[in-house]
Amino acid sequence: MSFLSTSLDRVKPSPTIAVTTKAAELRAAGKDVIGLGAGEPDFDTPDHVKEAAIKAIWDGDTKYTSVDGTPAVKAAIIEKFKRENGLEFTPNQISVNSGGKHTIYNALMATLNEGDEVIIPAPYWVSYPDMTLLAGGTPVVVEAGIETGFKLTPEMLEAAITPKTKWLIFNSPSNPTGAAYSEAEIKALGAVIARHPHVWVFADDIYEHLVYDDFKFVTFAAACPDVADRVLTMNGVAKAYAMTGWRIGYAGGDAKLIKAMAKVQSQSTSNPCSISQAATVAALSGPQEYLKERADVFKARRDLVVDMLNAADGIECPVPEGAFYVYPSIQGCIGKKTPAGKIIETDEDFVTYILEEYGVAAVQGEAFGLSPHFRVSYATSTEALTEACTRIQKACAALT
Repeated sequence: MSFLSTSLDRVKPSPTIAVTTKAAELRAAGKDVIGLGAGEPDFDTPDHVKEAAIKAIWDGDTKYTSVDGTPAVKAAIIEKFKRENGLEFTPNQISVNSGGKHTIYNALMATLNEGDEVIIPAPYWVSYPDMTLLAGGTPVVVEAGIETGFKLTPEMLEAAITPKTKWLIFNSPSNPTGAAYSEAEIKALGAVIARHPHVWVFADDIYEHLVYDDFKFVTFAAACPDVADRVLTMNGVAKAYAMTGWRIGYAGGDAKLIKAMAKVQSQSTSNPCSISQAATVAALSGPQEYLKERADVFKARRDLVVDMLNAADGIECPVPEGAFYVYPSIQGCIGKKTPAGKIIETDEDFVTYILEEYGVAAVQGEAFGLSPHFRVSYATSTEALTEACTRIQKACAALT
């Protein structure tokens, strides 16, 4: 009999973390590797946020806090939701957690029973299906390919809903594609949700501030007020505020759901880091102008990467509306042979090839539920991106 829980058999380690780890190992061994796998901004945490954390330490804010957030951080989140999203919440409708992943995990653990279904559009963030499985639910993956701009359509959603459906996980802008839904597109999905009162929506807005080309971000609950009472709106400080290591995510939604999530948290992690909560107050309540400045930098990098990848033989790279990823198709590379005689049969073969032969670390599309693609994170320097894309062009040109 195995000592380990059989529930672990349902899940696999994060592929994105695995790629980042492999790149680090190769660098440590002396290989020149450019990492395009991590979803982490290369900007530093703003100084005023750091100073708020330091002040919290000196002020002695180093004790346990309320399980799901201090009054101060909940107030800052409530104000953020009102100011930026037009959503009204009270403190008992706010959950503060140790990162956005923790928020999702709490919500699924608090609501899923064996056999409950969670609709997950693919390409998806790698953790959605595994967290669903870990919570005892059943992922229902709906492929939304390049022909729909990597977006779920109302017809796809309607066809996926069954009496067992409990959640739709909705991520806009998307990881891994950068696709973002317009207000009209969200309203069309909301009309489907309205016809199925047993279905809730988990709106993952973590890339809210990273949108380009005059795209207007609208969150699901604001676009569809008639179903807002069945929407859990999640966000965090990791991506926009370059606070990945501070581990703060948060959500606003139905008070009973928030209370249930707090119950899960009380018997697992308890409160998020008190110092990180103080830093989050500063991030959400302080200056916001630099968010646009950083988004402009990401846009320039996006344009560079899209242009260079589309110039590579066998690659088609759509232009994303947000986030800091592109999700190119490598259909034109499938079936070709590397100089070493290896046939490129899958997107995993392709990313292995560019890593081992050209020193570029990216993540295969299979990890995100849609092949043959690969994900490139452009949250790194222009110089590194230019060199990486040049290497990918050379790798593609060498295929026969």
